[in-house]
Amino acid sequence: QVQLVESGGGLVQPGGSLRLSCAASGSIFSINVMGWYRQAPGKSRELVATITTVGTTNYADSVKGRFTISRDNAKNAVYLQMNSLKPEDTAVYYCNLGFTRSIMKYNYWGQGTQVTVSS
Repeated sequence: QVQLVESGGGLVQPGGSLRLSCAASGSIFSINVMGWYRQAPGKSRELVATITTVGTTNYADSVKGRFTISRDNAKNAVYLQMNSLKPEDTAVYYCNLGFTRSIMKYNYWGQGTQVTVSS
C-alpha cells in the first residue's frame, strides 16, 4: 500500500554532484524515519543517511561532510544532496521508509536508482 519512487540518479565525474529525490505515498504513519541506503556490486546494502520527522539526521562516516539529507513532511518526500562524489560512491541507491505502529515494525523500499561516478 505504501509506495516509494526515486529519481535523480545518473552518471557524473568525480567531484561532481547529484540530488536524489524520493516521494512516498499510501498509508504512512505520521512519525517515521526516511533514509537512503546503497548497494554496490558484490557488496551488501549499507546505510547512507537517515532523517526523522523532526529532522534528526544520521550519516555514514564515509559520506559525512559531502552528503546532506533533508525531507518535506507535507509531501512525504526525502532528498539526498551528494557533493564531491567519489568513484566509491557508485552504487544503486534505495529510498527507505520505516515506522512502528502498535507493536509492528514496517519497512518500505523504493525500486532503486543507479549512481555512477566515473571519468
